Amino acid sequence: MSLVHQGVLRDAFAEVSHFRSELYACLTARGDALFELCDALLCTDGPVRTLVDLALAPEHRRGHGALYGRLNQGRIDVARLRRALAGVPLPRAADGQLVLAVDVSPWLRPDANTCADRAFCHTFGRGEGKHQMVPGWPYSVVAALETGRTSWTAVLDAVRLGPGADVAAVTTVQIREVVERLVAADQWRPGDPEVLVVLDAGYGTPRVAHLLGDLPVEILGRLRSDRVMRRPMPSREEFHLANPKGGRPPKHGAEFVFGDPTTWGIEQAVTVTNTRLYGKATAQAWGRLHPRLTRRAAWIDYDGPMPIIEGTVIRLVVEKLPSGGVNKPVWLWWSGTEATAADIDRCWQSFLRRFDIEHTFRLFKQTLGWTKPRLRSSEAADRRTWLVIAAYAQFRLARPLATDLRRPWEKPAEPNKRTPARVRRGFRNLHAKTGSPAGAPKPSRPGPGRPPGSKNRHRAARHNVGRVLAVGEAYSRPAHHKVGTKPRRTG
Repeated sequence: MSLVHQGVLRDAFAEVSHFRSELYACLTARGDALFELCDALLCTDGPVRTLVDLALAPEHRRGHGALYGRLNQGRIDVARLRRALAGVPLPRAADGQLVLAVDVSPWLRPDANTCADRAFCHTFGRGEGKHQMVPGWPYSVVAALETGRTSWTAVLDAVRLGPGADVAAVTTVQIREVVERLVAADQWRPGDPEVLVVLDAGYGTPRVAHLLGDLPVEILGRLRSDRVMRRPMPSREEFHLANPKGGRPPKHGAEFVFGDPTTWGIEQAVTVTNTRLYGKATAQAWGRLHPRLTRRAAWIDYDGPMPIIEGTVIRLVVEKLPSGGVNKPVWLWWSGTEATAADIDRCWQSFLRRFDIEHTFRLFKQTLGWTKPRLRSSEAADRRTWLVIAAYAQFRLARPLATDLRRPWEKPAEPNKRTPARVRRGFRNLHAKTGSPAGAPKPSRPGPGRPPGSKNRHRAARHNVGRVLAVGEAYSRPAHHKVGTKPRRTG
């Protein structure tokens, strides 16, 4: 083993040990029990199907009765844990740029009438590939992306969206706080490339770019194919040549209709790239395009004249799709205006890397059992979410250290090529070396509980699924309303 490799392992071991100590300090109430619950997530073999199965792990030294109690009654210093996540080594692009992806993943609770703060979560593929709105707790997650083909991300933040929340406004505040923590942790310094934030459709990318204009960030997001953009306002000379009789100069230029190629004009730059999965990928870019804003929806309370938010529109067309589906063009909007060929390739490749966060969500739900517990309190769901994020962060830090306990049919893989599930198999051996700061459980006896034959007289409160009416007020179902009946008419 070379000295360089020994230094990498030593640094990785120090990072894992430091993060575990910082995590224990973030657990302010029932910290020993919460920390052992996180260790059980790290070391349990196979996927977590029920929360009580974690009590069988050797790293969990407490009884199964404390599993739900620690989630319901424990406390986590989330602000400190967020700073700890921002301080660990993060993946970067070849030029040192940080690329952040934002997406929403739901914790579905359709039949939990006693759970508060539920909202309608958008789901896809539940029953013949249809879009459905299912009650649950939606979480907005921010993660740093890696380069190349990988299933790893670095999760930095998670925020639960309340009923009727403005997703774009909440996401904007979330991105601002994440970037400020990265700057405070020296992850970004003056002179470094601006942080690239990648969004999917539905966030209002130009609005997010306008609200974050004072931060060192670039915003990249997908747009619908029926959008219409405007070109820059014509100069005074161009206006007089087109209107010799004079008149009032317009505030916006000609239209750029996504569905009408006759309005596109000459591209600012064009790139053609041969890819392995998609064949030939062609990207076209038009600079200095902006949406025409009106005083409605998110801009209804905006003070002053409507801003002109210019950016670059990128149209990406690939030769084929791996799934064999319909090959439709993808429209992107980038907050930069002077796009080069290198910028275009960097943008659309970063947008494709955004889907790596879906692998993280799948690991959270299918392997770590993020949404398996049937919790009633939304605060307990938040604690469960942060414990899963903390466990995943330790997987990522332990990539060079964990032993590759591969299956007989799996090929050997280098430490940086192993999947999170393969790193999790060997974490138990690493756990024995790092130790646990949690104290040993004290002997105790179970309480008397409810007397035999008695009934629970404390009926749990029922909560409607939160939604907001068009007038902006919260909706609540009338007390007399029942399924299949109509309210009585009075008078």
